[in-house]
Amino acid sequence: MSFKAYVTSQEGKSVKTELVDMTVDQLDPGEVVIRVEYSTVNYKDALSATGAGRIIRRFPCIGGIDLAGVVESSSSPDFRPGDKVIAHSYDVGVAHHGGYAERARMPAAWLVPIPNGMSTYDAMTHGTAGFTAAQAIHRMQHDGLRPAMGPVLVNGATGGVGMVAIEILAKLGYHVVAVTGKEKDVELLKSIGAKEVLIRGQFEMTEKPLGPETYAGAVDNLGGEQLSWLTRVMKVGGTIASVGLAQGWEVKTTVMPFILRGVSLLGIDSVNCSMQLRRELWGKLANEWKCEKLASHCKTVSFTELPGVFEAYVKGAVTGRTVVKL
Repeated sequence: MSFKAYVTSQEGKSVKTELVDMTVDQLDPGEVVIRVEYSTVNYKDALSATGAGRIIRRFPCIGGIDLAGVVESSSSPDFRPGDKVIAHSYDVGVAHHGGYAERARMPAAWLVPIPNGMSTYDAMTHGTAGFTAAQAIHRMQHDGLRPAMGPVLVNGATGGVGMVAIEILAKLGYHVVAVTGKEKDVELLKSIGAKEVLIRGQFEMTEKPLGPETYAGAVDNLGGEQLSWLTRVMKVGGTIASVGLAQGWEVKTTVMPFILRGVSLLGIDSVNCSMQLRRELWGKLANEWKCEKLASHCKTVSFTELPGVFEAYVKGAVTGRTVVKL
């Protein structure tokens, strides 16, 4: 039986994406065949599909770095037909056929059972972005961050990671300061839990080695100038979770925040996260960290609408999450 798949291939130096018919036999190896119900659009997906970034490591490849669906067949004792599962990270959508297809075949070791209380749609309203936000908060709390220590800044606040981070942090009692370049979204950010909203470009970012002690924690989606500034304005013992590089991959700072204030810069790598922690965090997202406000800021698109979505992501013009219904 054939199914539809959105395949990215390379022609010379350019990238080509198209909807094609495939069969399960054409998918990459794996013990588990999944009927995909939902995927999402992440910044990495947009870079892959448009050729704006070198994300895909082999061509051709079905894009989509995450998916949620129902097991159709399995040769693994860990999964049975009818089980609901999540797949993301590892090589999904970059070197192993991913979520932009009506069927997927995955190694059993890459799959997370969907926790009780979470549907396949709920899982993809969070997706890789939400999981990354949860991982960042987990690491920051493990490093000692507590609400009483002071404000926590979230930049790239209207993106998937940012919005999930804001809602979880607010739920946990933190004073959240959101940073965005979109003035139109100030009230939206406050509605999901931000106590303050700063407009990027409308506040001074000190270039001195040490600035005023302002933030106890920060979730940084941008890298570049914003992350460089954050290192200078953290409180003693402050914690920064670095999750993205939308603004740039260079960080220009000194050792002074780290040796004079004990600031921690934590790298958040969702791709290589252990399965034990992966299951633990999805369990939290289904229960005590569940983002009830998130779904109202998710846009759902059909499979045929998918090609028209990516350009806005590359331009940074998207607010909230985009779920793809397969």
